[in-house]
Formats: sequence, structure tokens, C-alpha cells
Amino acid sequence: MVRRDDLEVEELEIDLLLEALHRRYGYDFRDYARASLRRKVRHLAATVGVAQVSDLIPRLLHEPELFSSVVGAFATPVTEMFRDPPFFKFVRESVVPHLRTWPFVRIWVAGCATGEEVYSLAILLKEEGIYERCTLFATDFVDPVLRSARDGIYPLRNMKTNIANYQRAGGRGTLSDYYHADYDSVIMDAGLRENITFANHNLVTDGVFSEVHLILCRNVLIYFNSALQKRVLDLFHASLLHGGFLALGSKESLRHGDFQDKFRELESTWKVYRKAV
Repeated sequence: MVRRDDLEVEELEIDLLLEALHRRYGYDFRDYARASLRRKVRHLAATVGVAQVSDLIPRLLHEPELFSSVVGAFATPVTEMFRDPPFFKFVRESVVPHLRTWPFVRIWVAGCATGEEVYSLAILLKEEGIYERCTLFATDFVDPVLRSARDGIYPLRNMKTNIANYQRAGGRGTLSDYYHADYDSVIMDAGLRENITFANHNLVTDGVFSEVHLILCRNVLIYFNSALQKRVLDLFHASLLHGGFLALGSKESLRHGDFQDKFRELESTWKVYRKAV
């Protein structure tokens, strides 16, 4: 049984670790949801082979190469193509018709992780005939993850799930039209990347994307505490033009009262909103 004193000491150690990361590397995890962060810190300590969380601090200060392990541990992407197929079907049927009314469309996929979501969206836009007038910005703050997204190379073993998701999401052809297999991997078609800009952007510290028509940031806010969620939602509100769309994860919402009058809910299950005109 873990004693209360031990838990309090561990919390202090985590505070010091986060402060060290912020001051040494400029990455701010201090407002991440504590329970999730605590689990990840414990797992990192066990992986590195140290007995106490505080033992991580001198190593991180003096071993910059270890920092990539920290970023990977704190921002582990869990995703797949056309994840939550009914969400993509809703976008296809209820959001795309509005996007068609604009001559040019700017879309921000925030927290794009390894890129499956932005490629899924690109495929959907191609099938709906508007990809050529869309610009997609896919952002994340973890450079190795962002490089994986830009490369668009995924394990072949995942494609059975991805194909099933694509079909349930209302795909109009076959998913294999958009990739080619290479041994045990698949490589996404280069044409899907033509209108995608991959860029490093940190939702905790960086500024707005101005005049975007659609923002996808799904299953990211759940890792932030209430104050940081509000900061990010303010960022999204400022980045969207009037009448623009915001898609959050199914376990996320505009729970903060400040946003109740700023957005109109379009879909309650998949948390799709429209900025009030």
C-alpha cells in the first residue's frame, strides 16, 4: 500500500521534473491532465531503469538524447485511418456541403500524430471533389512523429482495420486506390500530400492559425487540464472564421461556459460544432 507521504513526495518530484523540462527544453507539460501524466512518468521511470521520479531529472538535464523518450512517452499517438467511421461519414454528409460553398478551404488538423487522420480527410475530400481547392495544415509538436506523418508509411498489418473503417465511413471506392504496398508496409499516394503542409505547432505555447474553415483536434484535449483546455479552445475560436467548423473527440466537449454562445453543436456524439456567425 502506497503511503500518503510517498504520494505527496512523488507529486513534488513530478512538479520538479516538469519544471526542468520546461526550462531546459522549452516544452511545457505542466498543464497536462495529472492522472494521465502521472502514469506516463511512472512508466518512463521504469523504462529508463530509475527507482524514483526525481532520478530522471539529472539524467534529462545532462542527456538531451533522453528527451525524445520523454516526448514520446508524454505524447504517445493512438490512431488509425478513418478512426470512428460515423464521424467521417458525418463530415462527408453534413460538413463537406458547407465547405463546397467557399472558393478556397483551409483546414487545420491539430495534433495530427502520425498522420492517419489527415490522410483520411484528404481521401474524403478527393472523393467529394473538393481536395484541389483545399489546403490542409497538419501540426504536431513532436518532430519524429511529424516526420512519420510526412512520410505516410504504415504497417501493412493495420490495413484490415483501416479498410473496414473506410468502408463504414462511406468510402466511394477502395482504400487500396490511395496507397501501394511495399513488403510489410504501405505508402500513401504522393497525390494525397500535394495540398498538405506538415508543421511543428505546440498547442500549449504557439499562436493561432488565422482564417481556417475546419479544425480537427480529436482526442487531444483529454490530456489537458481545465485551464489548458480553455486556452486551446480560445485558440481554435480565434483561428476559425465565422461559420467555421470544429471537431473534437467523442469524450471531449465545449464544457466551459465561455464557449456555449460561441459555438453551435451540430452532432452530439462526435462533438462537431460550428462557430456562431
